[in-house]
Amino acid sequence: MAIEVRIPTILRTYTDGAKAVDGTGETLAELFTDLDTRHAGIRARIVDEEKGGELRRFVNVYLNDEDVRFLDGISTKLTDGDNVTILPAVAGGMV
Repeated sequence: MAIEVRIPTILRTYTDGAKAVDGTGETLAELFTDLDTRHAGIRARIVDEEKGGELRRFVNVYLNDEDVRFLDGISTKLTDGDNVTILPAVAGGMV
């Protein structure tokens, strides 16, 4: 099962600069574990183990353009050909 994962610029140091990588897994949790076997350290930037393995608060993940927080979060099921996009939340502005 091949799943394309789009990597944001800030995490591309883990993927040797690749904008997208392929991974496998039945769920997002399995996908991120699979990615970590080839791109060591990337999972820790996405998943918060201190919060029971949930997605980090300031990381948004989309499955086929739908926010996984409105699906089953890190337990969201995946199928062959899915596209996963990882986007760190950005805050800012002027005071």
